[in-house]
Amino acid sequence: MKYVKAENILPEHVIEIIQSYIDGGYLYIPRKKGNEKLWGENSGAKSSLKARNVEIYEKFTYGFSVEELCSEYYLSESSIRRAIRSEKLAS
Repeated sequence: MKYVKAENILPEHVIEIIQSYIDGGYLYIPRKKGNEKLWGENSGAKSSLKARNVEIYEKFTYGFSVEELCSEYYLSESSIRRAIRSEKLAS
């Protein structure tokens, strides 16, 4: 999330009202209803994890063991098994 200076986007009277509640602190303003984004959409984390999980599943189907995958991806056995299970259900 990128911070924006209030004085660059809000009228002075609005800033004064906000300052009466929180003077000099940080304030998070949520997105409007219907404009919400799912986790990882902005950063690309969701698609990166999906690609990694597909890769794990493919390697597993080619004969890699769970232990080998744990070592290669630095993940726990349960994480590897979860990735395999989710991709198996998706295909």
